[in-house]
Amino acid sequence: MYDSAYIDYLAHLHGTRDYFECHELLEERWKRDLPLKKDAILVGFIQYAVSLYHYRRNNYEGAIRTLEKAMTIFSEKESEIQEYGIDSPHFQRKLTELFQTMKSKKPYKSINIPLSDPILIEKVKKRCLELNCTFGDQSNLQDKLLVHKHKKRDRTEVIQERLQSLQKKTKAK
Repeated sequence: MYDSAYIDYLAHLHGTRDYFECHELLEERWKRDLPLKKDAILVGFIQYAVSLYHYRRNNYEGAIRTLEKAMTIFSEKESEIQEYGIDSPHFQRKLTELFQTMKSKKPYKSINIPLSDPILIEKVKKRCLELNCTFGDQSNLQDKLLVHKHKKRDRTEVIQERLQSLQKKTKAK
């Protein structure tokens, strides 16, 4: 019913609070399944995690801009949200509240997506235990690796992909 990438995404979002990992997990799935569909609901989930990552780092401008994009997708795909085990009306309200909180530049506080499917909740809680975290844990703001993870990642593969793309474009001309 729910694939492992989505369950892992939710476990990291609600447990480890590793929003960067959330992004990586769903981006990989999105690129595999829907690479040209930039308005796919998976993109909304990716952008949501990215906005939380920026918010936690006090990058309010980046957080707001990214959350706006996610909110647009979630609004357009509102009927699909329920298929992901989420209480859609509650989630939409929480997104609006989060947006206002960010605009007011209030300090970061961990946020949970309102899941509505008990089976999904149990799967996510089980995965949290496997990741040595607890569902609903607060983000550890003292963990610099977690808060600034993008600065520590190996970008070799991304740089190589961009170089190959540029070479293809150059040959096409």
